[in-house]
Order: sequence, then C-alpha cells, then structure tokens
Amino acid sequence: MAFAGKYQLESQENYDEFLEATGLQTAKTDHKVVTEVVQDGDNFTWTQSIPGWSWSIKFTLGQDCELESMKGVKFRGTVTMKDGKIALQFPEYFFTAEMADDKLIMICVTPGEKGVAFKRVSGRI
Repeated sequence: MAFAGKYQLESQENYDEFLEATGLQTAKTDHKVVTEVVQDGDNFTWTQSIPGWSWSIKFTLGQDCELESMKGVKFRGTVTMKDGKIALQFPEYFFTAEMADDKLIMICVTPGEKGVAFKRVSGRI
C-alpha cells in the first residue's frame, strides 16, 4: 500500500516549539529520524528511530487498541484513515500522516488556542 516503506527526514517545521509544548525536550536530536512503515492491509507497524533509540506502535485501522506515546504513556485509541490520511489522537497531540509525491508528511498539533503545529517531511530511502 501507499504507506509501506522506509523514510528519512528531509525537513521539519516548529520542531523545537513542539518538543517544548509536549514536554519532549529530551527527545531532541540532530540525527535524521528514520520512519519505517510496515503495512499488511489495515494492519500497521510504525517505527521511528535514530541511532540508540527506537519507538514503535502497532495498530489496525478502525479498531480500538492499546498504544504507547513517545513519552511512554499507555493509552487506548483508534487510528482512522480518511481520504488517504491516517489520523490518531495521542495524549499530547493530534497526529496525521499522508503520502504526497512519494514523501511521507506527518503533522502533529498540540491542543489549545495556541496549539503548535509540527510538520515533518521524509523521503523514501
């Protein structure tokens, strides 16, 4: 499917502001994040990694499942897909991902009137 593959960070916007807004300052890195998406129908394994660190979640589109945020917070959620865009409400932010011109585009928006929108664009490797 469209999402399956391995991607490396090419650009990002509002990275520092997002880390501060979510309390993830210790996750700051100068390494190029690699995202790997394994997809079998509606079943996904989504992994992000840098040297010495990796975070992974498994989910099935449209099904409630137990997930874990990058902060280690366990929560229940349902990942949806509409118009080719994956969406999930994490405890700290709302996440969307889509493919455009063979690029993986992820957007995370923190809640509130002054929410921070973090955008990451990764190219297929």
